[in-house]
Amino acid sequence: MKTRILTLTAALVWRAVSCIAHPGHEPEPPLLLAAARIGEADHPAKSSSANQIGITTNGAFRLIRANGWPDHAPGKFPNRGNPNSLAAQSYNFRVAIQPQTNSSPRDARGAWFGVALNGVPFEPGTGEFWNGQRQWNYEAKSGFIDLGLDAHNAHVQPNGAYHYHGLPVGLMEKLGGDGIRMLLVGFAADGFPIYTSYGPSVATNAMSPLRKMRSSWKLKPGERAGGPGGTSDGKFTADYEYISGSGDLDECNGRFGATPDYPQGIYHYYLTEDFPYIARQWRGAPDASFMKRDGPGGGQRGPGGREPREGRPLREPRVPGAPPPPRL
Repeated sequence: MKTRILTLTAALVWRAVSCIAHPGHEPEPPLLLAAARIGEADHPAKSSSANQIGITTNGAFRLIRANGWPDHAPGKFPNRGNPNSLAAQSYNFRVAIQPQTNSSPRDARGAWFGVALNGVPFEPGTGEFWNGQRQWNYEAKSGFIDLGLDAHNAHVQPNGAYHYHGLPVGLMEKLGGDGIRMLLVGFAADGFPIYTSYGPSVATNAMSPLRKMRSSWKLKPGERAGGPGGTSDGKFTADYEYISGSGDLDECNGRFGATPDYPQGIYHYYLTEDFPYIARQWRGAPDASFMKRDGPGGGQRGPGGREPREGRPLREPRVPGAPPPPRL
């Protein structure tokens, strides 16, 4: 099957994702619809600093090949908090077209959580730890450390991989802006769709008024037990706990319900403005193409395993591009 290498505009992506399937049928994969819109007017981007993405299907899977370069202007890299330069990658991701939920969540550490519609991966965690202890993982968006995030909640790894740690602001703007409609921005490694923070007020009615979804993760009260000590203030992932029913979403920052793209209902994730920003667990089974070298639960400590200081460059672990999808 021929693979097209495409420079997708936001308008094409939005027209694609706004197509609604007939009742009782699986919606056409949005990225494939975008490719179909381009049709024969296909002009491969030759520059390594241009957004490139190619999409095919193979049986029950959607194959996404991308160079990881954003379709919006990234922030300036290197910068004060990030010494790395952005470079094109060679991603080969595979996601299930009809994903299935599991009875219990699976930890997403050591992997890309998913991929945005523009081919840039989502990364929930960081590679920095207090005193080299992995249970005390620093939070990228805590405001306590400087990882050089740009205005799109993204930064660059040592190998040049640009990736999102939160809401992909530039992509959202390309898609027409947030809060106007339920906005599909990507797919998780288990195949379930990823939306921004706005969802239907009635989960079973995709046409009900939108409202911002609330995470059910909260700061733990009081002092930390061991480790760095001090008050649980959000500097570390371990400062948070899941409290069922305290918000709109489950422990995976998602819920089952109808969406404009899946009117019959599907489990789907939300990117929230508050912790966890991007889910830290999958509800379904992630594909191996999203796993990094260390695998689930992997990662590395920060430089020297010491407490990060304001203004000191922090480096995330060197991570190569995802491996090619398994042969079917």
